[in-house]
Amino acid sequence: MSFSVKDIPTKPYEGQKPGTSGLRKRVKVFQQEHYTENFVQAIFDSIDAKDQTIVIGGDGRYFSPEAVQIILKIGSANGVKRFIIGKDGILSTPAASNIIRKYKAYGGILLTASHNPGGPNNDFGIKYNVSNGGPAPEGVTDKIYEKTKTISSYKVLEAPEVDLSTIGETKYGPSEVAIIDSVADYTILLEEIFDFPLIKEFLESHKDDFPILFDGLNGVTGPYARAIFVDTFGLPESSIQNCVPLPDFGGGHPDPNLTYAHTLVEKVEADNIPFGAASDGDGDRNMIYGKGAFVTPSDSVAIIAHWADVIPYFKKGGVKGLARSMPTSKAIDLVAQKKGLEYFEVPTGWKFFGNLMDAGRLSICGEESFGTGSDHIREKDGLWAVVADYDYEEVPSDGANALVKNLNDALASGSLNETKHTAGKDNFVVSSIYNFEYKDPIDHSISKNQGQVITFSDGSRVGATVRMYVERYLPPSASPEELARPAAEGLQSLIDVALEISKLKAYLGVDKPTVIT
Repeated sequence: MSFSVKDIPTKPYEGQKPGTSGLRKRVKVFQQEHYTENFVQAIFDSIDAKDQTIVIGGDGRYFSPEAVQIILKIGSANGVKRFIIGKDGILSTPAASNIIRKYKAYGGILLTASHNPGGPNNDFGIKYNVSNGGPAPEGVTDKIYEKTKTISSYKVLEAPEVDLSTIGETKYGPSEVAIIDSVADYTILLEEIFDFPLIKEFLESHKDDFPILFDGLNGVTGPYARAIFVDTFGLPESSIQNCVPLPDFGGGHPDPNLTYAHTLVEKVEADNIPFGAASDGDGDRNMIYGKGAFVTPSDSVAIIAHWADVIPYFKKGGVKGLARSMPTSKAIDLVAQKKGLEYFEVPTGWKFFGNLMDAGRLSICGEESFGTGSDHIREKDGLWAVVADYDYEEVPSDGANALVKNLNDALASGSLNETKHTAGKDNFVVSSIYNFEYKDPIDHSISKNQGQVITFSDGSRVGATVRMYVERYLPPSASPEELARPAAEGLQSLIDVALEISKLKAYLGVDKPTVIT
């Protein structure tokens, strides 16, 4: 079959700097002439994928089908030997990580903006994952960025579009294209990790007194939820909702927290459902919520770590270590200490966990943005969630910078050390303030300025990265009345002190957070 490759002249666009979560912009930005093509060519210029296998998939958000075809045209023109693509261009982020690892692909290009809203006026994203299935490290993303600043042309294969709706193999110019079932391999993976027969037996025997509900928020996890909960466990259709992936996520915000996952919360409360869960747009974040009880993400990952030895996957391979991001609650640290396990505090970003996993030093970890995972892949995964954070979104940058400067000045001068702060009936004494810095024990890279942390003498912490993370520690010796207080009430005095110290309201000009999780 004949084919031809064409060079298309282009010019650089400013601001195409990807992070570990890729390049995220409004859809209309990606739709600019040559914009997406420039970035995709920069990826291929940076990774040397000639004669390699590349995985393509995403959360199905608006502009995904067009982006898949662009990647195919440019990737094939740059010598990619084989593409593995989820049917209709769909692959959850955890599923894509699994596919990369299972089929020993060179890497993968994921089309997602995670939990951000979708649609023609909202967000799109392109992310490159490396051969371990995890996000590209800074060395790769920096190289991609440098290429975007000097690009003068990109290559395209002149060929018809590939039918993404039909599972099977096809030739595409010099390349092979495999359209695969988006769900099958991931379901097999979970069957190897958990005791599916035991779970099914429990759900069948408690179908009347323990109904469950999973809310896909019209993101990518809908088909996965159907395959697992309905097809495998035999639960009724009423056990899942909003499980059809939509390009605009049904007009909602696919972020699994108490603010945006209100469809789950409302249904759970109305129907007295003891176990509910929601997932985000690309399937790497989750929230657990039962009737009258939001399971805080930090507690959730700590509980999972505590009981990991009864999960078949960890029974077989053991638990190597535990980790959390800096803003995440230290509850998992206490589990590690009790079990005699190594544990780590890392900056926000899954690549830091991936380094530890690849070195055989980490099994279970959690991140403050409702993401929890293990070393079965190199992305967040599962019906888990992480840390209660006090979140201020879309704040003025000048105010945010002033807030950070205020805390840095206090750090430099030591003016907050040993100061006493009172809110309601509670007293808090500042024991230290520091700017979190991380030296990776595997590659020895140093990540500075990862957020200001204020610790108090009773073990409580407050962290600020424009978002505010509030964690209060209550020892087992605390009174039953203290332990029984609702989380919002128990944290309020510490929140008040945190707002007083940081002067957040004055700097940001807001009286309350846009999102509380």
